[in-house]
Amino acid sequence: MRIRELISSGRPCFSFEFFPPKDEAGFDRLRSTLASLRELRPSFVSVTWGAGGATRRQTIELVTQIKREYELEIMAHMTCAGASREQTRDTLQRLDEANIENVLVLRGDPGRGDIAFEPHPEGFHYANELVEFLHGEFDFCLGGACYPEKHAESQSMDLDLYHLKRKVEAGCEFLITQLFFDNQKYFDFVARVRAMNIGVPIIPGIMPITNVAQIERFTKICGATIPHSLMTELKLQQDDQHAVLSLGVAYATAQCLELLQRGAPGIHFYTLNRSPATRTILKAIQTVYPPARTPAGWWV
Repeated sequence: MRIRELISSGRPCFSFEFFPPKDEAGFDRLRSTLASLRELRPSFVSVTWGAGGATRRQTIELVTQIKREYELEIMAHMTCAGASREQTRDTLQRLDEANIENVLVLRGDPGRGDIAFEPHPEGFHYANELVEFLHGEFDFCLGGACYPEKHAESQSMDLDLYHLKRKVEAGCEFLITQLFFDNQKYFDFVARVRAMNIGVPIIPGIMPITNVAQIERFTKICGATIPHSLMTELKLQQDDQHAVLSLGVAYATAQCLELLQRGAPGIHFYTLNRSPATRTILKAIQTVYPPARTPAGWWV
């Protein structure tokens, strides 16, 4: 089922993001996570594309396996990195043959050891170019990324919004945000986007904090910020892993409930291939927003 249709059901859309593991032990953990989170009946799940296009093959295989074996609606990530137009077309044909209907289109991150993103000489430079290519040759439901605190490489929010508008005009039907920890940044961002006559749904992306050093590293890379009061409390608890996890789960749960109560169309969870925190948060949310089946059989 197409994600835009799931979002338009009028009920909150809950989704999980995974990445292709590097080894068999990682796949074992992911299988356990998928089995655990499947019980929560997510609207869809997504699989990332490695930096520099490094996990292209694993992504294709994993999305196909998840759809077939777990009967979950799936969204494949697709980036401009490390592929020519012909290689990209071949990948998209494989996804189409596997009955994958949804693709999240991204420029992609620099490859390992690279300082800046380097496009393939016969490929795409920007996400809007890739969106336009997909929209013209295939019939996927296309999503795009957006950044409530602007993209880390962007010179200004105005320039970032200009590029976002180009992606939507090229064919993006919905957007998923980068992680954030201050809900007001999301609401302010949505207001600015709507003022530019961009009307597609904007799903907030949430990452539960489970490790202080890890979240500091992630936010530094992506340009997100952590509210001072939250960071202060995390620092006080950082030597107690259980306390950090409890605080992270409580904060993310409150964050998600406020987002939904104020009109967000759903929540996209960055899971890091682990289930306990996300499972606890979504089970709490579903006491307020229980899932229901559509006539087609999908959970929303």
